[in-house]
Amino acid sequence: MLTVERQEKILALLKEKTIVKIQELVDETYASESTIRRDLTELEQSKKLKRIHGGATLLQKKLEEPTIAEKTIKNSHEKKRIAEHAALFVEDGDCIFLDAGTTTVEMIPFLEGKEVVVVTNGLNNISLLVDLNIETHVIGGQVKSGTRAFVGRSAIQTLETFRFDKAFLGVNGVTKLDGCTTPDPQEAFIKEYAIARARQSYILTDHSKFGEVSFSKFADVDDVIIITSSELNADDIHFRKIPNLEVVTL
Repeated sequence: MLTVERQEKILALLKEKTIVKIQELVDETYASESTIRRDLTELEQSKKLKRIHGGATLLQKKLEEPTIAEKTIKNSHEKKRIAEHAALFVEDGDCIFLDAGTTTVEMIPFLEGKEVVVVTNGLNNISLLVDLNIETHVIGGQVKSGTRAFVGRSAIQTLETFRFDKAFLGVNGVTKLDGCTTPDPQEAFIKEYAIARARQSYILTDHSKFGEVSFSKFADVDDVIIITSSELNADDIHFRKIPNLEVVTL
């Protein structure tokens, strides 16, 4: 089988299954494992797929945005460990911004007992914070149905009145070249505003977001600390090119 034919076969299998393992590709193409790995590297460099541990997956579409329900069940244990580690950076007396998202919301139980003030744009964050008697401020605005995030002019106007010691944010895609990205420009604007008003900003992300690129950029990777987990493949080209990584062991 020619290289072009083999790579077309790989892409066809990906479209059918979304995720494929290297051994599956070896069986389907009758090529060696080293050949398949080389094909996957070439296809990833051409931005036709994303390599994952032991195989490959389709790239996320730029405007694709999973709902809160869809994201909550994905990599849940990993997200909790990342959130627990992120909470270690919060000190008594801090004023923090807590973004809407399924990883950032996992931080809230680990804030219990800390003397902090939280500003949030996450609808799902509010009751959890209040239940822990944490002083909570909401930026207001329009609530998006999918992510339950406050966005819009009112949200920005309120956000302009705050300043933060630290900001903790979610993300949909992380690469060295494209930075930190999210599908919705309005949410990206909120994140960018929060980062500009914080002394230090942290991106909380599970390993699956590395190598993905969404529609709207809100930060360069050099300007934030990225907290992820040991699920990230240390040989991944996206891993090796990104500075300021905090890697949590699962």
